[in-house]
Amino acid sequence: MMVGLVEKKRRVPREFDRIAGTYDLLTGKNPGYRQHLAVSAARLGLGPGARALDLCCGTGLSTEALAGVYPEAEITALDASPGMLEVARGKPLAARVDFLLGDAMDPAATDGVDGPYDAILMAYGIRNMPDADACLGRLRELLVPGGVICFHEYSVKDSRMSQALWNAVTLGLIIPGGLVTAGSTRIYRYLRHSVLDFDGVAAFEARLGRAGFEGVRTLPMDGWQRGILHSFLARRPR
Repeated sequence: MMVGLVEKKRRVPREFDRIAGTYDLLTGKNPGYRQHLAVSAARLGLGPGARALDLCCGTGLSTEALAGVYPEAEITALDASPGMLEVARGKPLAARVDFLLGDAMDPAATDGVDGPYDAILMAYGIRNMPDADACLGRLRELLVPGGVICFHEYSVKDSRMSQALWNAVTLGLIIPGGLVTAGSTRIYRYLRHSVLDFDGVAAFEARLGRAGFEGVRTLPMDGWQRGILHSFLARRPR
């Protein structure tokens, strides 16, 4: 991986600090954004009282999805952006969730991350990790044997049509929307390229297998994000 790209990934939390106050406003313009998070949460298939870790929780939208689908779950949420966490902690959800400041590259290094967990949800995060393979190995160790992980993530590399649609939406709507809502396009321009650079579906499934996960499968979303946004599911071996 190019050094410049690694450094860009390390700067992502600081860039999210700059747009934290307007992030929910822009995502609210994305049809299906919250619904799709709930779909991925439901695909974890958790039972009552499960312990779940929400990584790269941002302003808590993915955490809201987990809590809505699993009202009895014990949820810990982690993000590396203090600004995004400040927004999350200001929501009613904060009364039942531990929101922690920490690095998803190594969540176990954060006080309050007390594994193992029955499930991990990581939304829009793995493609921003400076070393995805090292991260995956650490996440596997945070799961109970048989525990499930879901990566709610974009992947378009396998399809020229999906790439074209992603470019059209980001260049025509998301990047201009970032300029209007936050007065800056830098993080949104980075996110556009991070999706284009990320693994194709088959490549990420193979990466999960190499990291020691089993039962790897990918499920699609509906609407305009079919073929663009996916639930990547896998389990830690028993």
